[in-house]
Parts: sequence; structure tokens; C-alpha cells
Amino acid sequence: MRLDDAGDLGRYVRERRMAADLTQVDLARQAGVSRRWLLELEGGKATAELGLIFKVIAALGLRLEVRPASSDDIDLDAYLDSLGGPA
Repeated sequence: MRLDDAGDLGRYVRERRMAADLTQVDLARQAGVSRRWLLELEGGKATAELGLIFKVIAALGLRLEVRPASSDDIDLDAYLDSLGGPA
């Protein structure tokens, strides 16, 4: 599944939640987030906290896999080092 933005992620989480026959309350409880936060995530809120997103993904039994946009392999660590961020 390709996710290009927060809206795509929200729709995907909603679809997976519904496929698992979970209410927002059920999933929020399992993930340790509030129902309101989950509602905002499913609505495509762009400022959702990444750590909480990972909790929801885990509660749905999913795994996030990151691949380069092109077919060329990329070493993410080397790329991030090349950006010269904090050591």
C-alpha cells in the first residue's frame, strides 16, 4: 500500500480498524491513545505524533516498511549522515 500523505494514512488506519471489526474506542484502548486522537488520525490530521502512530499501527498488527521511491537501493543511514545532522 502506498501512502503519500496524512490523509492516506488516516484512511488506511480506518479501513484496517473496520476490517478488524474494532470501534474507535476499542482500537484507542488497545493502542493506548485517546479516541479523539484516533479520530483526528483517521481524519488525516497532519500533525499527529509519530510515536502514537506507531502504537496504533502495532495495535492493528501492522508493520511499517519504508522503501525508496525509485527501484534503486538506498542506504538510509548513509543518506542521513550526508545531510550533516547532529552527531
